[in-house]
Amino acid sequence: MPLPPISRRAFLASGIAAGLATTLGFHVPSGQVPSGEVPCGHGEPGRHHPVTGPHPEPRPGVDASRVLRADQLPDASRPAIAAFDQVRTIPGIADGIRCHCGCAGQAGFRSLLSCYEGDGMAQHCVICQGQGRMAYRLHRAGKSLADIRAAIDARYD
Repeated sequence: MPLPPISRRAFLASGIAAGLATTLGFHVPSGQVPSGEVPCGHGEPGRHHPVTGPHPEPRPGVDASRVLRADQLPDASRPAIAAFDQVRTIPGIADGIRCHCGCAGQAGFRSLLSCYEGDGMAQHCVICQGQGRMAYRLHRAGKSLADIRAAIDARYD
């Protein structure tokens, strides 16, 4: 089955990510990056950009109004769009989780929810997507925010 066409933006992002991955020694075991996806390029947590500090407290009244919709994600894959849809249903949970891809130290990134807003970094970052899907799944299973944080830390630290 032929691959769908790739946008110039996605092509350039994948090239940059591949170059950074090689330079920084970032390694994703085969089979862990879905077809058409690229690691975010911030480096493997704990190696190049260590993720430290506490999880943020969810802001009172935070909502999903800034989470990008499918029509705002023309270059995103189906799994990425699904992650955006899932995070849109749990903004208070996502706002209480520290992102582990290394973006947490960048201006404008407060929490995992931030990765799904604005430029929508999560549309290309499998770490952001994985954390979003995991938070959604655990929330649906009735887990508390503390339990979700602990499970994400165990998986991504």
